[in-house]
Amino acid sequence: MAFLNSIPLATTPSGLHVAPLSTSYVISDYFKNRPLKCYTSPDEVILCVDYKQSMYCHLLCGLVQREEVVSISATFACLIVQAIQYLESHWKEFCNNIRFGYISEWITHLGCRDSVSVILGGPKPELADLIERECSQKSWEGIVTRLWPNVKYIQCIITGQMSQYIPILEFYSNKLPLFSPRYGSSETMFGANLNPLCKPQDVTYTFLPNMSYFEFLPVDGSNNNEIVGLVNVKLGCFYEPLITNHFGLCRYRMGDILQMTGFYNSAPQFKFVRRKNIVLSIDLEATTEEDISKALNRAAVVLEVSDLMLMGFTCYADISTVPGHYVFFWELKDKKFSGLIKPDNKVMMECCYAIEESFNVLYRLLRSKSGSMGALEIRVVRQGTFDSLMEYFISKGTSMSQFKIPISINSPQALAILGDKVVDQFFSDKCPQIWST
Repeated sequence: MAFLNSIPLATTPSGLHVAPLSTSYVISDYFKNRPLKCYTSPDEVILCVDYKQSMYCHLLCGLVQREEVVSISATFACLIVQAIQYLESHWKEFCNNIRFGYISEWITHLGCRDSVSVILGGPKPELADLIERECSQKSWEGIVTRLWPNVKYIQCIITGQMSQYIPILEFYSNKLPLFSPRYGSSETMFGANLNPLCKPQDVTYTFLPNMSYFEFLPVDGSNNNEIVGLVNVKLGCFYEPLITNHFGLCRYRMGDILQMTGFYNSAPQFKFVRRKNIVLSIDLEATTEEDISKALNRAAVVLEVSDLMLMGFTCYADISTVPGHYVFFWELKDKKFSGLIKPDNKVMMECCYAIEESFNVLYRLLRSKSGSMGALEIRVVRQGTFDSLMEYFISKGTSMSQFKIPISINSPQALAILGDKVVDQFFSDKCPQIWST
């Protein structure tokens, strides 16, 4: 069951068609003429540019063929989480479709209706009863293996920003193996994970030197301006990759930070660390993606006390207040039941403090001594908020298969969407220690 999607082609002023890598792949002759049809969804669903109809049909086809599904895949981990959440809010409709053998009227894409009707193949009341029995339970822990009993692994990118979804996928899947297969982009394919069953935190990518010409810009040490080739990278060092590809990009800076971790034969292996850009800054401090990831991991330990799970987040530096402060938007879920939650005030304030304690010494100094940094704030949003955010970005042309919730948001429209969904606010009630332990 692969959540493959496409978007309409864009056209440059000179008449060239452009699309993300995922769309380019599924509209290619190579994909259409592939010898083995190995997906639960027909091509008509994959090529449907209406992501809501496509998502619904992907799940419906997967449920009808539940015994045949041996893996679940998507480009990014967040897409699989979104699919499970979509199922959680629409399972009754899926059951009705399967029980009576029809597709919902709002599925208007003719290719989807015709091809999925063939797969549905008439009423299946016993299957509908089974799905209803599993989905109506209070907790959705292990729902993946309960609905798809023959699934052996989940395949998606789980490194970098996507690592936040690892505990969520483990919760839903009874800790099935998570396979992060490759490190790639629309500009080039960098490398492959040659140890697919390793722990998610140990994933490294072996670079494929025949895909592009790779060079590296060191991001630590004294030779920051010295570009080195693929054969000259050093163990343990951090680099930003530069690519010169077959399509005309010359020394294109990717903006990723990688760490060289070893070799496979003579091919260097790299661990994805973070994106290069500073995510948050109000005064002199610089808070990176890696800083935020470590801080959220620390806060997740606090959440465990209340059996809560962080389903999605984003943040921004709010300078409309004096002093300015960091704001985190959190979407939470209770592990034991589905429905509205009321976070404990003490637990949430402790989460705020745990995040601040994880930030660098300059942040803690500004927060504790100078008064130029306000208390960190967590705004809890209602469930489904990040789906609404995804819909907004998709309406602006983002591909669903390549959508990632931004770690930080500056768009006034996006912030307005989040602001309308806030149900509770919490502030750190104490200053972090300057010299954290």
